Amino acid sequence: MKRDMSTVWVQYKEGRELEARDELIVHYAHLVKYVANRLAINLSSVVEVDELISYGIEGLIDAIEKFDHKRNIKFETYAITRIRGSIIDGLRAMDWVPVSVRQKSKELERTYTNLEARLGRSATDAEVAKELGISLQDFANLLREVAASTIISLDDFIPGEDSDNRKKRIVDMLEDENAGDALELLQLGEVKELLAQTIARLPEKEKIVVGLYYYEGLTLKEIGAVLSLSESRISQLHTKAIMRMRGSLSKRKHLVT
Repeated sequence: MKRDMSTVWVQYKEGRELEARDELIVHYAHLVKYVANRLAINLSSVVEVDELISYGIEGLIDAIEKFDHKRNIKFETYAITRIRGSIIDGLRAMDWVPVSVRQKSKELERTYTNLEARLGRSATDAEVAKELGISLQDFANLLREVAASTIISLDDFIPGEDSDNRKKRIVDMLEDENAGDALELLQLGEVKELLAQTIARLPEKEKIVVGLYYYEGLTLKEIGAVLSLSESRISQLHTKAIMRMRGSLSKRKHLVT
């Protein structure tokens, strides 16, 4: 017979029973696998999923420790944010993105920003390639090369009031508009409005990919099935969307560092 998890929460939080803590970890371990597999989409060439899972377990344990079981908040929503954060922090500590790739990513981001500012609209692949002085094939190769760096692009921090515990990740705001701690951010309304405007300006397919990936929680493979496109094509759309968004957000240095 399946146990009532609310009872297990009470046993650990109020009785400090270690067996209950272990049961919570086992019960919610699937959340770690879910987050790790989503983040691993474009990382298979540089990091193993098992490594992401090990970082994620640390995030799960931290979430269990800090979760207030008496509040009317779903643990899964709370935990996924912290699991993702733990994995991203682990990746950052590894410094796994080569300097050359980061430089190319920044150059592509600046190209989108400057070109679209001049055009007053979203730039086409041909226009971006021409601006970079490369062929369309080389542009496609460039998108594949920088794809891994975009996985954590929306996990950059928006700083709060000079305190690490007042920081929030952009991607958390995309996925969970009702998160309680988000209300503590300075200029939260302005940030959300900026994100909404940035997403609204994306080409239609890129907008759909962002919505399905960050709001609906679909993997790139699942999005491909929905749109009848290959996974590599969805990855390309995702990369271009993030480059456009990063360019727009980076112009607001007082909001995004």
